Amino acid sequence: MTEKLMGHLSDRPWTERWLTRLLGAALSAAAYLLCLPWDLRNRAESPGSTSETTPVTGLGVALLAVTLLLLAAYFGRRDALAWPLLLVAVPPATLMYVSFRTHPEADASPWSLTWAFCTLLIAAGVMIATSVARRFRQDTGDSMDGLIYAHH
Repeated sequence: MTEKLMGHLSDRPWTERWLTRLLGAALSAAAYLLCLPWDLRNRAESPGSTSETTPVTGLGVALLAVTLLLLAAYFGRRDALAWPLLLVAVPPATLMYVSFRTHPEADASPWSLTWAFCTLLIAAGVMIATSVARRFRQDTGDSMDGLIYAHH
């Protein structure tokens, strides 16, 4: 059972491989939606206030970061290098973009810069977690020792 959960996805049947990837992307999107609730009402905190209410908390951001890092480490250990970025970073970045685009246009000027910064931060975190997890990956392939020809 451990081999099935922690082994290389390239060794698994393609249906299991793609279902695992689909589940990873769904978990990434669900983590974003649960940790950063979507409030489309965008109302002022008090009459005359220039700041709006937001359901985002520091705890929610921290939980999202931990969840995404754990998913990135899991897929970094099990799959090819590019997959964790696509499975873990793209769903939250897409949901964040859609969320920011729902704000009124007069209010949306800083959102594109905020989205770009957050997307870069998420992608960098995913790539770092993936690289660290790949260090603990045990390759089951043949060694490359016999491929190096010593020329005398």
